[in-house]
Amino acid sequence: MPNKKNNRAKKRSINNIENAFVNLLQDKSVNKISITEICQEADVNRSTFYANFIDIFDLIEKLQDRMLKYFNDLYKYENSAKENSNNFLKLFRHIKENKILYKTYFKLGLELKANIDVYDTDLAQKLFNNQHLDYHINFFRAGITAIIKKWLTNDCDLSPEELFNVVRGEYQNKLDSI
Repeated sequence: MPNKKNNRAKKRSINNIENAFVNLLQDKSVNKISITEICQEADVNRSTFYANFIDIFDLIEKLQDRMLKYFNDLYKYENSAKENSNNFLKLFRHIKENKILYKTYFKLGLELKANIDVYDTDLAQKLFNNQHLDYHINFFRAGITAIIKKWLTNDCDLSPEELFNVVRGEYQNKLDSI
């Protein structure tokens, strides 16, 4: 029978280490953060760090995996159903509620690893006659990424609804024509 107390302590240590790293990452670049700083910020011993991570790159990789899962879970139903609701309002609300998470997401370059697995092919057929979809997907990804980064830089100064209207406005002329 697993020792639940030790398991909780291990999870708490991992969370403390990850949170310490994320906090340090808000003011420093990855290559300027040391394991010693992380341990001090997390209030753990170096041995605790090394019991859970090989090195700082292992910490980053495990944090990235967790963050990508967290992000993908937001649209879990749509991904499993191979549907796209184009519900960016849900995403924008999630970002506003989890600013530090998303600032970290971009600092670690996760937007380059996240894939658009489900693309609204019905809308693409209407807008682009299903031609050159890989270019349209990349154009959209770059645009939405730039808008989100700008919004985070401005400390989410617009409401999620206002930001959604900005994005919708970019496509309004195209959508009105169909």
